[in-house]
Amino acid sequence: MSIGVIAAVIYGLLAAVGGIIGYAQAGSKPSLISGLLSGALLMLGALLWANGNPAGVGLAMGVTVGLIVVFIRRWMLTRKAMPALLMIAAGIVAFVVMGLSLTN
Repeated sequence: MSIGVIAAVIYGLLAAVGGIIGYAQAGSKPSLISGLLSGALLMLGALLWANGNPAGVGLAMGVTVGLIVVFIRRWMLTRKAMPALLMIAAGIVAFVVMGLSLTN
């Protein structure tokens, strides 16, 4: 299993758990739905990627970029560090690791 697949799985778990925490703390159904959906899409991308399907790479990296953009916008609107800055930083790291694993 490549390090890119592992990065997609970890970021997917972080997104899903973040959505669950957002729902538990604030009763936010949008957080729950978006967290679970983006986490599931990242897991699907990782599964496809691990099985040699190039669509998995695009899915995992695309969802990661989408989440980075969403959380940058969220941080700019609210200026609340959590969870925005955590998800931005983790997303950038995950995206770089995914990209670097493609060159190997």
